[in-house]
Amino acid sequence: MKKSTSLSALCLASMLAVGLSSCSSTHVEAPAPLLPVPEPKQVEWQKMETYAFIHFGLNTFNDREWGYGDTPAEVFNPARLDCEQWARTLVAAGMKGVILTAKHHDGFCLWPFAGTDYSVANSPYKDGKGDIVRELSEACKKYGLKFAVYLSPWDRHQANYGSPEYLDYFYAQLRDLLTNYGEVFEVWFDGANGGDGWYGGAKETRTIDRRNYYNYSRIYEMLDSIQPQAVIFSDGGPGCRWVGNERGFAGATNWAFLRKGEVYPGYDKSYELQYGHADGDQWVAAECDVSIRPGWFYHPEQDSLVKTPEQLVDLYYRSVGHNGTLLLNFPVDRNGLIHPIDSANAVRFHQIIQEELKTNLVAGLTPQVSDERGGAYVASALTDNDYDTFWATTDSVVTADITFAFPSALRMNRMLLQEYIPLGQRVKAFTVEYRDASGNWQPVVLNEETTTIGYKRLLRFSSVVSDGIRIRITDARGPLCLNNIGVYDAGEQADKLFEEVQASKMQSFPFTLSGVNAESAAAASDRDEKTTCFVDGDLLTVDLGSERFVSSFHFLPDQSEPNRGLISHYELSVADADGQHVRKIKAGEFSNIRNNPVMQSVYFTPVKARYLYLKAVRMVTENEPMGFAEIAVR
Repeated sequence: MKKSTSLSALCLASMLAVGLSSCSSTHVEAPAPLLPVPEPKQVEWQKMETYAFIHFGLNTFNDREWGYGDTPAEVFNPARLDCEQWARTLVAAGMKGVILTAKHHDGFCLWPFAGTDYSVANSPYKDGKGDIVRELSEACKKYGLKFAVYLSPWDRHQANYGSPEYLDYFYAQLRDLLTNYGEVFEVWFDGANGGDGWYGGAKETRTIDRRNYYNYSRIYEMLDSIQPQAVIFSDGGPGCRWVGNERGFAGATNWAFLRKGEVYPGYDKSYELQYGHADGDQWVAAECDVSIRPGWFYHPEQDSLVKTPEQLVDLYYRSVGHNGTLLLNFPVDRNGLIHPIDSANAVRFHQIIQEELKTNLVAGLTPQVSDERGGAYVASALTDNDYDTFWATTDSVVTADITFAFPSALRMNRMLLQEYIPLGQRVKAFTVEYRDASGNWQPVVLNEETTTIGYKRLLRFSSVVSDGIRIRITDARGPLCLNNIGVYDAGEQADKLFEEVQASKMQSFPFTLSGVNAESAAAASDRDEKTTCFVDGDLLTVDLGSERFVSSFHFLPDQSEPNRGLISHYELSVADADGQHVRKIKAGEFSNIRNNPVMQSVYFTPVKARYLYLKAVRMVTENEPMGFAEIAVR
């Protein structure tokens, strides 16, 4: 151990226990913790960085996202299910763990839960003797993955949902999963609660008090007693929080804090969760959930819509690189396997990240710093590749310069910064500069604001060739504590690939919108997701100009915060060149559009038509105009 820059785990624990009085040989005290601070299990959770979601169940076979709860259990019949194939794929894709949807909103259980007949025990899979939760848990142990469970509080199948009796059923499910399948690193509670459902044949809408119905304080006590190392996910934590979207990214400004007791499942200001609460008093870091496909469950028509490796790389930089974690969903197909396209793209994504961040150009270099605490907390700790050593400033200093000099000019286009979060998140603003040929300092060209750092901040910037680079921390909540800095050259194609991902937009076909003024209509085909066409009333009329064979309709909802004009339930109709012979071709719901306002796609048997009519049968928020950031017909 390097006595000047390292602290043993025992030493650190002792320091934390007595208010961080020093146990180093130089008797320099570490900065006092700046509240709120994470629990040790929250730090270990964030170190996982990337892990997988598996959505699999009856929805896989009935082609739904949110099953109604009425599909017979007999429909579930994967022919070649292989949880070890899942595990091998996830390891190759760099995932550190996996969360399984043990029960989604439709109520179907992937394990033989004794409290219901709506489970794999009453399906053809392994003649009713299967237990997918156990199979995946054992595969994780074999391949070195951590295991976790998703259990939907909402149950559209159970007749007693919404009553006190349902809670006993739900608690029993939770206890069963936590007791019989080994250690879990996370327990995932969905924020979708209450609404339309089968409910034992009642076929009605039920609402619940989202704040109080489930008695989460009792649930947390149960979890702490059975799986004390597990981090609890829900919209507002307490272990980790939803990031406020299902597109896989956090804000460039992202505090790991929330105001305690304010955020609840179904929180009506969920867009705040991308950024956290700067004045929060509870440590609840963000988890960025996203599916590798448009849907969370497998749909054959989405085989051509799998996110590319480059798109996944972009999400990595905006999730893990924005002080969050990346939870990447793999919709297992009807054979019971991760589809080869999904697998190939995820593995290539991992390879690209490894390539881009392979060689730290400042590894082992000691930077010049404008202030230093001394003792164990010196500048050399920034580049020693040891998580538990860190550089710190004196108590009165909340700004500082960190300057690296190189013997010769190097190309640079990526940067990693880490704060030592066991002592809190501190940095509020910083800049990055390089030394030009004349010896003057110039800002690097970034695509985002440089505010918070937290557990990890990854920056992509236009390549510079220089013999010096400087980080200037310009504002912070308290004395600085940084434990790692990395500077990288991601290769000759780094700038080009980044620009391509940034420039990619939805491809729109020529059309006009009847009854919508030209300026507003232009926003639906300008390939700019920041502009929105709002349409009054409940009917959108798309005129293709002439008859053509069409087979799908796509739209990107309004992308502002909060999202406006979201359509919940729809009907899609077509008409011929004269606007006659109108016929309905599809109806349904845009499941989960409130939480996941991504591209919505309606596929149908090809039909010859000039006009398409989208009717909003129900809006997420009543009386709002419909909002379309982009529209396409194919």
